[in-house]
Amino acid sequence: MATEIASAHDIFPHIRIVMGMVIGLGVTRLLSGLARIVQHPGQYRLYPVHLAWVASVLLMPVHFWWWEFGLYAIETWTFGKYLFIIFYAITLFLLCALLFPDSMLDYTSYEDFFYSRRAWFFGLLAATYLLDVVDTLLKGPEHFARFGNEYLFRTPVFVALCIVAILVRDRRFHIAFVAAALVYQISFILRLFDTIV
Repeated sequence: MATEIASAHDIFPHIRIVMGMVIGLGVTRLLSGLARIVQHPGQYRLYPVHLAWVASVLLMPVHFWWWEFGLYAIETWTFGKYLFIIFYAITLFLLCALLFPDSMLDYTSYEDFFYSRRAWFFGLLAATYLLDVVDTLLKGPEHFARFGNEYLFRTPVFVALCIVAILVRDRRFHIAFVAAALVYQISFILRLFDTIV
């Protein structure tokens, strides 16, 4: 009879390291983009909506790294669960990468860049909200129930807003969306994730 070589609590740090590498690449991408703006402030015209999404998306992988400590409670790890977590981290990395291209030569400003890539950006953002539901379920029914009706309401609303953002270029909508998303994101983190339980 084969003996168990590692417990679930031994496996989790191993998975967390791989997850951290992918998340670290995303954070690095955002910080490098911000550093490029500081280094060359006049090179391309800035756009407040783009910068607000940079702030929001920077908070996402940082928060992801914090809340994924809840995976510690998983008793049995499978390759499918591992693959899902890595895929979720990759989605967050791609979201970060879409905010700062390798080259801005094809664009006149960050506003031009942002609107030309909005279908990809908001498509991936919607995907992260859906992936979060699966991630929350992985941590168990008690964890899922902890968020109550707010969670069940928030996910479809944000996915719907992302779909509208793909279809609409209206600046007022995009200003309102990013402002509401950022305020809600900060509120959600402070209310439900201030401490790890």
